[in-house]
Amino acid sequence: MFFAILFYRLKWYVHFLKTGLLRGVPAARKYAYPARNLHILAITGTDGKTTSTTLLYRILQQAGKKVALVSTVAAYIGDEEIDTGFHVTSPSPDDLQKFMRQMVDKGIEYLVLEATSQGVYQSRLWGIQPEVVGYTNITPEHLDYHITYDLYVEAKAELGKRATKKVIINADDEMSVGKLRRIFKDAHVSVKDYTLQEKLPSVVEKAVRQRFTQTYNWQNARLVYEMAKQMDIEDEDIAKAVSDFTGIPGRMEKVAEYKGAEIIVDFAHTANGLLEALTTLRDRMNKEKRDGQLIAVFGCAGLRDRKKRPIMGRTAAEIADIAIFTAEDPRTENVWGIIRQMKSQLTPHHNKVLSFADRGHAIEYAIEHYATPGSIIGIFGKGHEHSMCYGTIEYPWNDSAAVLDILHPDHKKHLPSTAQLKGRHGDQ
Repeated sequence: MFFAILFYRLKWYVHFLKTGLLRGVPAARKYAYPARNLHILAITGTDGKTTSTTLLYRILQQAGKKVALVSTVAAYIGDEEIDTGFHVTSPSPDDLQKFMRQMVDKGIEYLVLEATSQGVYQSRLWGIQPEVVGYTNITPEHLDYHITYDLYVEAKAELGKRATKKVIINADDEMSVGKLRRIFKDAHVSVKDYTLQEKLPSVVEKAVRQRFTQTYNWQNARLVYEMAKQMDIEDEDIAKAVSDFTGIPGRMEKVAEYKGAEIIVDFAHTANGLLEALTTLRDRMNKEKRDGQLIAVFGCAGLRDRKKRPIMGRTAAEIADIAIFTAEDPRTENVWGIIRQMKSQLTPHHNKVLSFADRGHAIEYAIEHYATPGSIIGIFGKGHEHSMCYGTIEYPWNDSAAVLDILHPDHKKHLPSTAQLKGRHGDQ
C-alpha cells in the first residue's frame, strides 16, 4: 500500500508536466486564454453531477444568461447541442480550450462544467479557475485508481481550491464533509454548506417537491440553488427552470410500460448510486401500495473498482425482489468472474439472484418473466450510453434501445448481432 500511494503521488507530477504544462499551456495560448472571458461554475462529486450541471445550465438560461454546458451526456453552446467528440466527462485541455474559444466567439458568458476526480488529478482541467465549485457527495468510488478514499477526496478537493468565490459542500454527506472543510480551511477557501434540513424559499421549495420525488434530487436541487444564488439569480427564475426541467436521458427514465410493469433505465453505476436508486423505487412502490415486484438488472464494469462489486450485489439482493446480474463493459475481464465477485456477499439472499452474461438476454428475461401489473423493472449502469466495451472494442449498445427492440422485434435496429456478441461473454 505504501508504494502504491507513493507511486500515485509521483504520477501526479507526471500528469502535471505531460498534460498540464506540455499540452494545457500551449492550448491556452493557441486559443487566446478563453477561460478568462467566462464565468465558470463547476460541479463534481460521485453521483448527481450530470443532473446538477444540466439543471444549473437550464436555470441560467431561464434567467437570460448566455450559457454553455459540458457534461457527461451532452455539450451545449446556448441552445445548440455540440458534437464535441468527447468520450470522457472531463476532456483533454486541447479539446476544452478549443471548445471554450467557440463559446467566447459566440458571445457565451457562463460555462457550467461537470468535472471528475480523474480529470482534476490528470491536469485535464488546466487553465480552469471556477468562480464557484459545488460538491454533490463523495462516496467510495474509483478506488482502483485513487487507492484510498482520502486520496479520492483530495483529488476532488483540488478543484475546489481553485474557486475564486465560493465552494459549496453537502453537509448531509457525513463521509466527506469534515474532510472537505479541513482541506478548504487550510487552503483559505470560502465554504458554504447546504442541507436538506434547511428549507428553500417557498416558491423554489414547491417547484422542487413537485418536480422531483427522489431525495437525492432534492439534494442536487439545493446545491444548484446555492450556486445560482452566487450568480444573483432570482428565485422565480430558479423555480420556473426547475418546474420546466425535462430530465436527462438515462436518469430514472421511464422507457416503456409493458403488461402493467414500468421499465426504467438509470445510470446508477456506483454503490451509493444503486442504493439510492433502488431505495427510491422501493419507497415509491410502498407509497403507491403496488402489488408487483422490484426487479434490478445491472452489472459491474471490468477493470474498475473491484471492491464495490460485492457491495452492489448485496445491496440489490437486499432491496429488490429479484436481482439479475449481467455484463456492463467487462472490457478484458471475464464476465462470469465479475458476476462471481458480485455474488460473494449475498448470504442469505442467493435465492433472489439470477445471472446472465449477455446483457440483452438479461433484460429480455426480466421483461418476459417479471413484467406484471405494479412491477418495476430497473435497468442500471449504462443509462444514456451508446456502446459497451468487450475486450478493447466498443460495440453499439443502448439499454433504452434494447428494451424497445425486445418489445418491438419487427423494428430491431440497435441490439448487436449474435456474431458480434459470440465469444465475448466468457465461459461459465
